[in-house]
Amino acid sequence: MSPRAAWLTLCFVVAGLSGCSGNSFVPGGAHQMASDQLQALIRNASSANSVDPKLVAAVIDAESGGDPSAVSRVGAQGLMQLMPDTWTQYGVGNPFDPVANIDGGTRYLHDLLHRYRGNVKLAVAAYNAGPGAVDAAHGIPRFAETRAYVERVVAALR
Repeated sequence: MSPRAAWLTLCFVVAGLSGCSGNSFVPGGAHQMASDQLQALIRNASSANSVDPKLVAAVIDAESGGDPSAVSRVGAQGLMQLMPDTWTQYGVGNPFDPVANIDGGTRYLHDLLHRYRGNVKLAVAAYNAGPGAVDAAHGIPRFAETRAYVERVVAALR
């Protein structure tokens, strides 16, 4: 079994053990949410966590393109592409559940914005590369992927 197939199998098992129902998303195919439904979830999580809804929407677009079943090559999952340690830290039971994923990702963004004193570019860089990389670089790390990511998210805010 390839590593990707093993990972997807694990994701299916975890999703099943997390109480996945017919209304939840699991990995394995593109699932686009209705725009109005996605916007409502973003508004709710943004309001509850004091994060600009435009920032949350920009991160979702950059991370998953709005696909709640997205799984990255490094194991990030769901709309906001939460890594397993992050979704565990923020109490996200099923990273493929759009409500839980957006809430956890928005709380994480809130904490990063607090850590970097409201500096959106640093918070977004840390969301992509991790706070350790941002702290070590004393700014946006020189990773081409992270620099392009920050520019994409910031451009969406304009």
